[in-house]
Parts: sequence; structure tokens; C-alpha cells
Amino acid sequence: MSRRRALLAGAVLAVLALGGAAQKMEEAPDCCGPIVPRSEWRAQESNCNQSLRLPVLYVVVSHTAGSPCASPASCLQQVQNVQHYHTQTLHWCDVAYNFLIGEDGLVYQGRGWHTKGDHSGIKWNSMSIGITFMGNYMERVPPPRALRAARNLLDCGVARGVLSPKYMVKGHRDVQRTLSPGDQLYEIIKQWPRYR
Repeated sequence: MSRRRALLAGAVLAVLALGGAAQKMEEAPDCCGPIVPRSEWRAQESNCNQSLRLPVLYVVVSHTAGSPCASPASCLQQVQNVQHYHTQTLHWCDVAYNFLIGEDGLVYQGRGWHTKGDHSGIKWNSMSIGITFMGNYMERVPPPRALRAARNLLDCGVARGVLSPKYMVKGHRDVQRTLSPGDQLYEIIKQWPRYR
């Protein structure tokens, strides 16, 4: 009888722990790792309103082909620059990407998990999450902390149920005529287990 009680108590505690974890997940948007929210990088208000159908099956990896940033202060400036270019010059509703990765090892929230991006053309935007590395990776590789941040972000998407457990990674050049994500970064992502 005491063994049965112990099993029942263990089951109750497991359910309570899962409930607490789910509540924390909803309350803390950065529970899977450091994601810098839009408010912290002082994003302009988004005018985007098209939602992605979740869970998303594809992730498209690109680079901005611009200046890299290696500190939170320089990355904050860089993500603002990217958003300014996309909204003021290209007249898009927001920064094109769902997430931006800095060489500081932080992920910066662009449009986030739920909003369709403008990163990979009409066909791919509606069925993928776009993540971009801030910098030009034709002849150099991102630092390990940036690559780690991107991989953690993908694990986070699966854990939240917004990225399919069977998701596939594509390089930007796999879906559009471009040099993005740069030769060096492209060689790295081709080694990721989910690259197809």
C-alpha cells in the first residue's frame, strides 16, 4: 500500500511540476535562452498583421551582409539600423526577420514566432521562420556563441510548439537567388542535423 501511495504522490508532483513549467513558459517569453525583446532594443512599432500557421516546418537562415556587432550596445544599434532600412527604405511593415542573432551571443526578437516575415520571398515567407546573423559571413564565420544562440533558439521553438519537431533548415540561397547566408556560414549550417 505504501508503494502505491508513493507512486501516486510522485505522479501528482509530476503533474504539478508540469503545470508550473507551463505557467512559467507563458509568463517568461525568454525561458529558452536570452531573447532580447523588442522593447529592450527600442524597436519601432510593427505594422505587420499576417500570422504564421503554427507549427512552422521550415527555418531559413540568412545574414544581413552588413556590419557585425560583438557587444549588446553595438548589436542594439545594428538591429535598429536593420529595422530602419527595412521600414524606411524598403517600406516593409517591420524588420524582415523573425529573429536576429548578434555576435554577442544574444537573440534579438524581430517579428517573433507568430508573425510572417519578409525574409525569403513570397513562397517561403508564409511557411518559415527567418533567422539572420548580423554581419557578413562570406569569408568569416560567426563566433561559437552566436551559433549556439541560433541552435538554442531552434530548440526553444520546438519546446514551445511553434516550430515543428520535424522542422528543416534551409540556407537563404537554397530558396532565393542570393549569396546569403554567406559561404562560410552556409558551410556550417549544412552540417546541422536538420539541414535539408
